[in-house]
Amino acid sequence: MSAAADTGQPSEAVDVRVVGPDDRDTRTGQTPGLQRFEAVSARLTGSQRMWMGYAVLEPGGKTGVHHHGDSETAIYVISGVTRWWVGDRLDGVREARAGDFVFIPPDIVHWEQNASDTEPVEMVVARSSQEAIVVPVDDHPHAPEHARRS
Repeated sequence: MSAAADTGQPSEAVDVRVVGPDDRDTRTGQTPGLQRFEAVSARLTGSQRMWMGYAVLEPGGKTGVHHHGDSETAIYVISGVTRWWVGDRLDGVREARAGDFVFIPPDIVHWEQNASDTEPVEMVVARSSQEAIVVPVDDHPHAPEHARRS
């Protein structure tokens, strides 16, 4: 048995990474109205099969219309209440509160809204890809007024 096993500490061969709040990186896919922070990724931690991060939707915030390509997205809502507008006409509403998990399949066009004008929504986001794929859909015929190009 190695000394590492005797002490309960991981051996040097294991590369466990801790990414603190100051280590998160905004150089990842963004959507107007929502700020994403990369935390676990190939670039920051050497992750090979997943991407994970933190996102904040400011009070009263609304995103543009977008999708996440062929990436599956899983979200855990830490605080606040958020709404996802989905469907061909972007008129289907899915609401999630603190403690809820949300699954967004690949290529699902949507936009997000913070239900509160006073409290931010904080979320943990995980993707099945190596990057936070964000594909804007600026010309969606049913985009809400705030997301329309002038």
